Amino acid sequence: MSEKAPVSVVVITKNESSRISDCLKSVDWAKEIIVLDDFSTDNTVEIAKRFTDKVFQRAMDIEGKHRNYAYGLASCEWVLSLDADERVTPDLRDEITRLLAGHPSCNGYTIPRKNFMGNVWVRYGGMYPSAQLRFFRKGEFRYDEQAEVHPQAYMKDPRGALKNDILHYTYRDFTDAIAKLDRQTDLEAKKWFREKRRVGIFWTLRKMIDRFCRAYFSKQGHKDGVIGLFLAVNSGMYQFLSFAKYWEMNKKER
Repeated sequence: MSEKAPVSVVVITKNESSRISDCLKSVDWAKEIIVLDDFSTDNTVEIAKRFTDKVFQRAMDIEGKHRNYAYGLASCEWVLSLDADERVTPDLRDEITRLLAGHPSCNGYTIPRKNFMGNVWVRYGGMYPSAQLRFFRKGEFRYDEQAEVHPQAYMKDPRGALKNDILHYTYRDFTDAIAKLDRQTDLEAKKWFREKRRVGIFWTLRKMIDRFCRAYFSKQGHKDGVIGLFLAVNSGMYQFLSFAKYWEMNKKER
């Protein structure tokens, strides 16, 4: 493209040297690329600097606060939020440039995501379209700055929906998925502990079974074979591990 699209692409990184290059290549059509790095110990920063001179570092504290800080660095009116394990497809690029040429009336747009286990597109179990609000006017969108994990997003209507996908290489393999489960349930348990939630074992068992059944049966995760079964079990285990870690925190405080 001869003229860059008036978009600030904001990417959050932490030790992503194996993936950051492909991510940034997919957004070379944007006027501005901003990378906010959580003090990577690999060469993520050096690779990012090949694509943009706007590479900053800040220690990740609260996810929503960290992301809001990153969006505040943008100079364009429109922000596209990405993670290092995501790629913008050419069709999505073209859809965004056409949208901006037509003077969009919405404050933000959801974008569907194709989630992958390794190189396998996971089509069922609630993994597609898995749309998220990723393209928005700067200043009109923010995350809650209290939640340790899965922060709530806030934006006034109107909002729209884009049709083309972000490619999300969610898990490198099963081992990577288990490691992410461990990290995220650490944060979930800390959130429950901070909020002093009342969570019991029977409630946890019910939620475990419900999460598994919805992913594997209701949302047809069984059609994804072994991967679908793994992810459904993973979904149920999220609830149990969060509870177990939360229980342990309460036990230590007594």
